[in-house]
Amino acid sequence: MDINEMLKEIPDLSGKPAVALETTVLTHGMPYPQNVACALACEEEIRKAGAEPYTIGIINGKIRIGLTKDEIEALSQNHSAIKVSRKDIPYCLTEGLTGSTTVAATMILANLAHIKIFATGGIGGVHRGFNETMDVSTDLGEFGKTDVNVICAGPKAILDIPRTMEYLETQGVPVIGYQTETLPLFYTRSSKYKLDIHASSALDVAKMIHVGDKLNLHQGSLIVNPIPEEYSLDPTWMEEKIEEALTMMEKDNIHGKRVTPYLLDKLVGLTNGKSLESNISLIKNNAYVAGLIAKELVKLD
Repeated sequence: MDINEMLKEIPDLSGKPAVALETTVLTHGMPYPQNVACALACEEEIRKAGAEPYTIGIINGKIRIGLTKDEIEALSQNHSAIKVSRKDIPYCLTEGLTGSTTVAATMILANLAHIKIFATGGIGGVHRGFNETMDVSTDLGEFGKTDVNVICAGPKAILDIPRTMEYLETQGVPVIGYQTETLPLFYTRSSKYKLDIHASSALDVAKMIHVGDKLNLHQGSLIVNPIPEEYSLDPTWMEEKIEEALTMMEKDNIHGKRVTPYLLDKLVGLTNGKSLESNISLIKNNAYVAGLIAKELVKLD
């Protein structure tokens, strides 16, 4: 592997309304064939908004900015694909492996292509039981050092939300509520957690990102976009299901990278598929909003 030659092949998308998409959802977030349908639908939502989608992954040790439909299909059924975060990128490249990118890894690779906007479902964060496990997602640390802005439906509801928000605060990461004054919690539109920063339109968000760039802050922002109302689940009922899934996880002795995929999979069964329907809906919604923001940001730049 010649890393210099590989980096030369990465497109320069600065000045274009580009939106990055991750691939962990393909391999660890959803079952087949819903994962493929969701990935392709997200790309289409971005196009509808007037922007260009770039699904990111690592295929046979090569960084791919903009997977083809065939590559998305193949990755979605690749059970040996590595879940790639920041620490895994060099290993995956040097060993010629195939990997799906988490939020952190997608931010890093998107930044190489000068993509400013990235749409995902929900971010990782501080896990419940932190006092015992010290489990904090690498996603959180990436916001403080990588200049990519992430649109999501809030932190995943399986997390310790107060600690997650406090961590972002400590990192100086702006959490922007897109047409909401409270933090959405992935499966539910609102919560008891008030937000300090709000935006009523894609242009408002783009202006904040633009100013941050001009100030050379060299960090990302988190734009939280509530799930569409018709797919929002009852928070009390959902919390009960999450607690059930957490009990199963403890019994099965699940740790590390396996935690989030395990819990999301268990929730599909515990909610009779409703959590999966909501997941697909919110990701598509985020992709569309990301496209709107990317389009506005190009005009400002």
